[in-house]
Amino acid sequence: MGSPPLRGQVDMSITDVAASLLRTEDSFSACLARINSILLQPLLQSGFSENAKLLAELNDRFQVIWDLTEESYRTLKQTFGVSESVGIQDLYLAQKADLFLDAYIQYFSTFTSCVVTQVFDHAARNKSDFWKTHKPSLQQFLADFSPGTSVAVALHTVLHKPFWEHLQKYSLVFSQLKEAAGQNQVKEVSEAAEGFANLLLFICQALDEANLTRNLWKSLGHKFTDVLCVPERRLLEDSRNLALFPSTGRSDRVLLFNDILVLIQGNTFQSFDLKLTWVDASFKETGKHTLRITTPEGMFFLLAKEPESRAVWQWKLNQAVRQALSGKRDFPLWGEAGRGRDPPVCRCCSFNFREEGRFKGATYEGEWRLSKPHGKGTLTWPDGRNYVGDFQDGMEHGFGICLVPRASEDRYDCYKCHWREGKMNGYGICEYGDEMVYKGYFKDNVRQGFGTLENPSDAEKPFKYSGHWENDKKHGYGVWDDKERGERYIGMWQEDQRHGPGLVLMQSGVCYQRTFHMDKMVGSGTLLLEDDSIFVGNFTRDLTFVGKGKLTFPNGFILEGTFSSKSTHGLQTQGVLDTSGDQQDDTAEKLQLGLEVFPVEKRWEGLCSPFLEFVHSGGQGETEEAFMGFHVQTSKELRKSQEYLFCHRGTDETPRKVDYLEELVEHQEKVDLQDYLHQALQSSLHPLGKFLKALTLAFQASYSGIGANKHLLSMAQQEIKHYAKKIWEFYQGLLRLALEVKGQPSAEDMEESDLNGPALVLPLILPCFYPDLSMLYMLYHQKEDDLYCQGIMDLSLFPDVKLLEFLEVQKYLWPLKDLTLTSNQRRSLVKDRCFLSATECLQKLITTVDPREKLDILQKTYEEIEKTVNRVLEKEYSLPMDDLLPLLMYVVTRASIQHLGAEIHLIRDLMDSTNEGGMYDFLLTALESCYNFIQKEIRLRPSWQVLHNS
Repeated sequence: MGSPPLRGQVDMSITDVAASLLRTEDSFSACLARINSILLQPLLQSGFSENAKLLAELNDRFQVIWDLTEESYRTLKQTFGVSESVGIQDLYLAQKADLFLDAYIQYFSTFTSCVVTQVFDHAARNKSDFWKTHKPSLQQFLADFSPGTSVAVALHTVLHKPFWEHLQKYSLVFSQLKEAAGQNQVKEVSEAAEGFANLLLFICQALDEANLTRNLWKSLGHKFTDVLCVPERRLLEDSRNLALFPSTGRSDRVLLFNDILVLIQGNTFQSFDLKLTWVDASFKETGKHTLRITTPEGMFFLLAKEPESRAVWQWKLNQAVRQALSGKRDFPLWGEAGRGRDPPVCRCCSFNFREEGRFKGATYEGEWRLSKPHGKGTLTWPDGRNYVGDFQDGMEHGFGICLVPRASEDRYDCYKCHWREGKMNGYGICEYGDEMVYKGYFKDNVRQGFGTLENPSDAEKPFKYSGHWENDKKHGYGVWDDKERGERYIGMWQEDQRHGPGLVLMQSGVCYQRTFHMDKMVGSGTLLLEDDSIFVGNFTRDLTFVGKGKLTFPNGFILEGTFSSKSTHGLQTQGVLDTSGDQQDDTAEKLQLGLEVFPVEKRWEGLCSPFLEFVHSGGQGETEEAFMGFHVQTSKELRKSQEYLFCHRGTDETPRKVDYLEELVEHQEKVDLQDYLHQALQSSLHPLGKFLKALTLAFQASYSGIGANKHLLSMAQQEIKHYAKKIWEFYQGLLRLALEVKGQPSAEDMEESDLNGPALVLPLILPCFYPDLSMLYMLYHQKEDDLYCQGIMDLSLFPDVKLLEFLEVQKYLWPLKDLTLTSNQRRSLVKDRCFLSATECLQKLITTVDPREKLDILQKTYEEIEKTVNRVLEKEYSLPMDDLLPLLMYVVTRASIQHLGAEIHLIRDLMDSTNEGGMYDFLLTALESCYNFIQKEIRLRPSWQVLHNS
């Protein structure tokens, strides 16, 4: 291996190459100038209209090459003008090789389009007079042709031969530069040399394809060419050249172009867009070498006699499909560039469906897989229907938005829901053209399961229904708000009509329980009036008593007989009035409705079942919303239609979904389980949080607003306890699923654990229901609380000493040291100084909704009382009940808690059963005794007044 050449020798060699290139560029530039002035410009200015666009495009490509050639010549001449030696960095051709390559590719692509569409033949034939006028000027170009050479052939040759010959010189230049280049420049020059070599090969292949295509158009009739012949289309293979037979009947010819596949059948043909053509060679038919071709609207087979023929067709088909999808041809057209690169199975294209089927007339634009819409896409029908969403195996599947125009008005029904196998299935939201909105579940395109349908308040007949649906109709347990009448119906439905037991609540506080049959009241019912009178019997919707019945007044009088009503005489009755009052009790005031006719387990089955089905289905993430609903609630969010769909669900707009299955496994211990459940139930993204949200909406539909009726308290209590049970069951199902996914043994002993799951969940979910629930408690205990509040007001007038004396608190327990006096004060007049810490502690009872925390506050109050007593006695002292009760009475009086009766009974009803009989139970009983004492002693007000005056 010899030593490398010296620097001066390298420069001299490159300089020689540059000098030769300078002469070449000068000569070619002059040639281009002649072609432009003698041929192109006169031809463009002659008004030649047929294929004028192609000629204009060819002229543009020509001008680009001319400009590059001129710039190459100019820079070389300038370099030689200032230096005797030239380096590779001084060669414009070497530095801008990509520009030259692209310019020639574009020029010959347009040139071959002119060949395919026979532009030169038409120009020669249609402009014979023009050519006679310019023939002397053309003689220099036609010197190499025989006298019989046609003008078309001459045009063809003149517009491509000089370019071809000049490119060969470029290729030679780069070959010489490779030998002369230094080591740091060899790679750059070699890549350019390879590019120009490939360009020459590309031009040869492009010209061959163009000539084959032109000859094909000449051989076919106008019926085919008028439709199929376009400038960019090239024939790649013909079954007459390489035998292949389609299985579509009488098809006698198969043509493969760079963009379509054509089957010719006599005087008709079928064409298939290559972008939506899938080639499968794995299908084998006995004795035949078969290719299966699948397209959006059908499938057929191509049969070859020999395996070699099938292999060639398969390769050419796949490469043509791949290049059609990429939008550009390989460079060169057929070679190493396409080897080992099959077209993708999944694609993104547009297609118009023409054949019979659900999609007939529709245009689909989106993702495909194996000839079927698969992924995200848009379907648009001529009648205005529009679907934007997910597809799977050719059908709507996943989340999608569908717009359906209304025939009689310029409005749309907008469905935003989950789809399965072409039909709406799972949770969805529908905004109807008449302003009604449905949020709930669908099955096979109809409302099925739990859902809410609401007509806005400004509509002619505003209403809201929350409940169960079957076959697109209200069916089962549901709540109907008639906002126009100010009524709420809670009960059973069938075929869109009230059918079965039901409760009707009115804004005035009147409510009744009846049995309905096809929307009409039948049989007797129970009517509860505002003044706590009870009527049991038959009555009309406007509350008129009819027929036999019994009316019980608040004072205990009972009127039993036959009732009638006449417009002139009012209510009439024939019966017996019992004024003894022997049957007077709290029945009217405390009567609870709905408990027997609406078992709590049957009320919201359709609401709970989708969440449990989600667990049974394996908890797949992509189906989560179908089972458990979206994260949208406001009308503003609901109006983000198509735009919402194409936002990646889980991007910056939506909080990132955490792996809740992983977290479930990590937080099984009782110590941190409660904290985990608390966080999960507060999250709108966690399945437990979604479940709680759904239950909260159902609860509010029943018991808020008009539903705030004291006669429904027991129903509400039942539901909340049932919710805690169902949430715990859902949690257990999710935990089993998490353990299964993580490959850990299932917790089979969860039911046998000493952990009371529903009791653990209840205080965590209570804040969601507390506003409506506490209102029911306050209404239920309103009469007792009114008496209690009056007693508190009277007792609050007493100074501390007088109050302690009245409550018979032992004097040795009085904290007289706490009565700080000023110079003009008397001890007997000081108020709100004794047991101040205990009083302030008890006042915190209304600051929490958790029964456990309320009991903790009660115990801390007791401890504060003991601390004060110990301080007074200056020793440890355990308070007996006889001493505790008067002291607690004093603290309750000074705390002045409103609705204390409602608070006490809420704690009693919802506290953990494990606290029964313990310290908490004892203290709650003591508090309840204080409450009852203050109520009863209100009747002794005169003696209070005497004591107060004294």
